[in-house]
Amino acid sequence: MAGKEHKSGFVNIIGNPNVGKSTLMNALVGEKLSIVTAKAQTTRHRIMGIISGDDYQIVYSDTPGILKPSYKLQESMMNFVDTAIGDADVILYVTDVVEKGDKNHEYVEKLNKLQCPVIIVINKIDKSDQKTVASLVEKWSKAVPKAEIFAASALEKFNLDAIFEKILEVLPVSPPWYDKDAFTDKNMRFFASEIIREKILETYTKEIPYCTEVVVEEFKEGEERYDISAVINVMRESQKGIIIGRNGAALKKVGTAARHDMEDFFQKKVFLSLFVKVEPYWREDRKMLRRFGYIQE
Repeated sequence: MAGKEHKSGFVNIIGNPNVGKSTLMNALVGEKLSIVTAKAQTTRHRIMGIISGDDYQIVYSDTPGILKPSYKLQESMMNFVDTAIGDADVILYVTDVVEKGDKNHEYVEKLNKLQCPVIIVINKIDKSDQKTVASLVEKWSKAVPKAEIFAASALEKFNLDAIFEKILEVLPVSPPWYDKDAFTDKNMRFFASEIIREKILETYTKEIPYCTEVVVEEFKEGEERYDISAVINVMRESQKGIIIGRNGAALKKVGTAARHDMEDFFQKKVFLSLFVKVEPYWREDRKMLRRFGYIQE
């Protein structure tokens, strides 16, 4: 008796900020690959998480939240979204129980024009009631008639099995894209920088997190620990002072929290050194954005 055909494909996750895309991605993959905070624009890159079985491979792809760009960094972030729409085998569009349905109407229209299967996930139903959720399911069914609609809670891991089964159903027949043991397309340097950036998002308020970019300049693996040196780039001297804090207290807090998470993630001791540097125009400088991985040419 012949075995099952192998299925493989890219399931690209898009949606507006703050709807829980990254939480959903992490829950589906079973690993914390995308950083998660309550702030908008937490995700800046396109991050892949890979799940492989005997007869399937799902390549999930988390993307930045959809927004109208105000500077070149955000333009690059939206390029990740547009690329994800263009190369998807399946689109997973994430909304939630509170966002307005008319937000970014042009992207909803794109969903109706896509040739690939579309799955809409109404997230955070644990924060709503049955009547509201039913109304949202009806609304999205009318807005995107071709889509399969799932009400779910990524945080509570509710209804994720049904989403997974639907993805398996609509995946194309294909050999795997990555080795069976692969779980992401990013390297350890990337995750070290993202962990630091997550702690910046959690520690500072107002514009500070959005004016910073973390670059890991040294990543050495020893027998007993990783030695990691990273630079936090900011746009103004005043921001540098805020990042460092009085007597270095704020920077120390970020470093300690980041080191603990890195040790959990890497399963090894970490020695972390952090420095702060002023780069006034990094969000508009194509050369720097290329260096930081936002532009690939």
